[in-house]
Amino acid sequence: MKTQRQWFKIFNVTSGNFFEMFDFMVFGMFAHMIAKSFFPSSSPYLSLMLSFVTFGTGFLMRPIGALVLGGFIDKYGRKRGLLVTLGLMAFGTFTIAFTPDYSQIGVAAPLLILLGRLIQGFSAGAELGGVSVYLSEIAPVRHKGFYVSWQSASQQLAVVCGALFGFVLNEILSIEQMASFGWRIPFIFGCLVIPVVFFMRSYLQETESFKQAKHHPNIHEIIKSTLANFPLIAGCSMMVMLTTVSFYMITAYTPTYAKDVIHLSSAKAFFITMCIGLANFIFLPLMGALSDKIGRKKLLIIFSSLFILTAYPMLNWLVHNSTFNHMLVVELWFSLLYAGYNGAMVVALTEIVPANIRSISFSFAYSIATAIYGGFTPAIATNLIHFTDNPASPALWLTIAGACSLITVLILSKKKLLDTHRL
Repeated sequence: MKTQRQWFKIFNVTSGNFFEMFDFMVFGMFAHMIAKSFFPSSSPYLSLMLSFVTFGTGFLMRPIGALVLGGFIDKYGRKRGLLVTLGLMAFGTFTIAFTPDYSQIGVAAPLLILLGRLIQGFSAGAELGGVSVYLSEIAPVRHKGFYVSWQSASQQLAVVCGALFGFVLNEILSIEQMASFGWRIPFIFGCLVIPVVFFMRSYLQETESFKQAKHHPNIHEIIKSTLANFPLIAGCSMMVMLTTVSFYMITAYTPTYAKDVIHLSSAKAFFITMCIGLANFIFLPLMGALSDKIGRKKLLIIFSSLFILTAYPMLNWLVHNSTFNHMLVVELWFSLLYAGYNGAMVVALTEIVPANIRSISFSFAYSIATAIYGGFTPAIATNLIHFTDNPASPALWLTIAGACSLITVLILSKKKLLDTHRL
């Protein structure tokens, strides 16, 4: 009975995370269509870049959301905070879904789309941290890696669902219909399911860890503690760098890369993205459980090193063997590396940050990395190809992220901050 209750808690909190991330991610997946609707230009490169930059600006709001909403969660509870983040995400998604095209309302259209992305980013700034902390606090001590991995795993189902929409819609609608209204359908779906998820999340139980805490810090104490621990939080954000860069490279950017560089059809590009999401969903809990067995540090070092060693050779091999099967192999390899690193990284982050400001510290560290590195990964990859004329150049960004995260892991290990909490 206790096990059933635990699984219900996991399902309840991650179902909300799934729909939040679905609403947030589909913008990147449908960037081509959104670019035509809201950023018309005689240059396809400029139009796509404007769409990707708008995608990235949503991430700039995440550190602010992490500070404001993360502090709210640490002060008023995990349940209340997760209800607030869900409501904000719903509002941002509704704005994007129903904003008229540029041809109908002119410059107001891209401004409203930008507003919707900023609200989504503000909400997402604390959502991942809130869910990860919640799972960490309800988990048995020796199974925290497995429990917390379901936060990331639920995101992968969001990727699968978004990619499935893209695959089916591109099969049944023409290019003109997709550009006209087809891209809006996933956003409308997100709007329709939010009330159901909001109802489910209202039945979340507060964690015992939060209820038993003798003191919940006020805003002044939260700010003071956050500033005092800022060097640690900044260091943690570098550990997160590889997770955010690799995730958005193999999910949000894959449909564009497959279509523009490998020259696959939109349907095949979305099918590959769907396969990546499914692979991530399988790999992540396994890697989270493995981190419970052998420690976080070993996995972090192994998989960041593998990214450094294989990112460019694999993508260069794909460029010279541009087929559907070869791209699927490369993306699945990156999926395994991402899951191996992320499965250990997320739970390690909940263990490293100070307990009294766990939500805001986790959210802020994660959001800084996402805002600076991960969210602009599609734009960075597009620019690397444009300016170097090398289709394999996005792998350089993956290699840099791997090196930065590996160095950070080694520094944190030297300071005895990794694995000591678990053992």
